[in-house]
Amino acid sequence: MSTVSTAFEKAAADNRAALVGYLPAGFPDKRTAIRAALAMAEAGADVIEVGLPYSDPLMDGPVIADAVYQALKGGTKIKDVLDTVQAIADAGTAALVMTYWNPVDHYGADAFARDLASAGGAGLITPDLTPEEARPWVEASDAHNLDRVFLVAPSSPPQRVAAITRLCRGFVYAVSLMGITGARDAVSSSAAGVVARIREHTSLPAAVGLGVSTGAQAKQVAGFADGVIVGSAFVRRIAEAATPDDAVAAVRDLTADLAQGVRRA
Repeated sequence: MSTVSTAFEKAAADNRAALVGYLPAGFPDKRTAIRAALAMAEAGADVIEVGLPYSDPLMDGPVIADAVYQALKGGTKIKDVLDTVQAIADAGTAALVMTYWNPVDHYGADAFARDLASAGGAGLITPDLTPEEARPWVEASDAHNLDRVFLVAPSSPPQRVAAITRLCRGFVYAVSLMGITGARDAVSSSAAGVVARIREHTSLPAAVGLGVSTGAQAKQVAGFADGVIVGSAFVRRIAEAATPDDAVAAVRDLTADLAQGVRRA
């Protein structure tokens, strides 16, 4: 059983949704990113997504896109991503890498899986990898016992949902709305429907991402989903912090608020 599966099962046993937090590696610098991730884990995050900085982040809104640009400008490499994963895993928290497929393909799918597993990583979230093109990653992740998290969108028809969920391991990423990442004032009305359609095809947990930024919103999503994914709100807290210590404190405070929100009444 993967550390991700364990995290979701523990959350369910506690009668709450799992909290999944995202931070890009190397932002605002490697050390602060690791400190922030560890603070996130200590404050209640069950799973942490480590973003692999990429030069063409098609799915990401301006907050994450700018953070990724700053990380790349600062010289962040795949080794830094793996070092961040290892620090989180060594602290006892499940760590997934969120990445577009091109860097993994360039690195080599099997080599990436090997090095990720060696660092203690649980698997990958691959927003732009389709089932039709996923064979190299399916084989590599099977060989190294890693999770595969694919995305289901509000526009995904039933046969597409079935194809995507068959490949998933760990959990299924339910995209709450059509569009780019970013905090919203309200949770998309389509989110619950996406979760319901996922559950028609798999018993894997369904976690909702895109748009959640407050404990109140996390509570709303926890009412119908197995997990709540938060990214842009964390990145914005770091971007707005005056110092690295302030950034870490801001991440810790937001995590605590969200962790309280995912607890069901």
